[in-house]
Amino acid sequence: MSNVLVSRQFEAPNEAALLALAKQFAQHLSHPTVTHLRGELGAGKTTFTRGVLRGLGHQGAVKSPTYTLVEPYELAGWRLHHFDLYRLGDAEELEFMGIREYFAEDTINFIEWPQRGQGVLPDPDVVIDIAFSGEGRVVTMAALSNVGKQIVQRLC
Repeated sequence: MSNVLVSRQFEAPNEAALLALAKQFAQHLSHPTVTHLRGELGAGKTTFTRGVLRGLGHQGAVKSPTYTLVEPYELAGWRLHHFDLYRLGDAEELEFMGIREYFAEDTINFIEWPQRGQGVLPDPDVVIDIAFSGEGRVVTMAALSNVGKQIVQRLC
């Protein structure tokens, strides 16, 4: 990844720690943001998004959008879109679903498997890599914009 402004690594020894990190991430979302989530199947990409949603006050269920491609959430002042592009056949399919409408001034977007939408998706503010580490996870966050830099630098 070129153009990385700041990068930080976090240890999440269990699911509770991953959720706590995600809730902390949510506390620093104050601008429209695009976050790419990368990692193997089962690494915790949806769990991280669930933690962000909880951190923003969402009380309902949070399911993986594997079959629907996107799950929308209405939050106080924000629309959050959780994308899972794992089953996307071709990036051009995103154009048919009106992908550009999902990236507005009142949106926060989390995109799992972003490489499948390459060339169509907007550039991310933050890229989060979640990797297995024994029973836990290592979470690496890279900021690629000033908005992303503000978020990543503020995390403990």
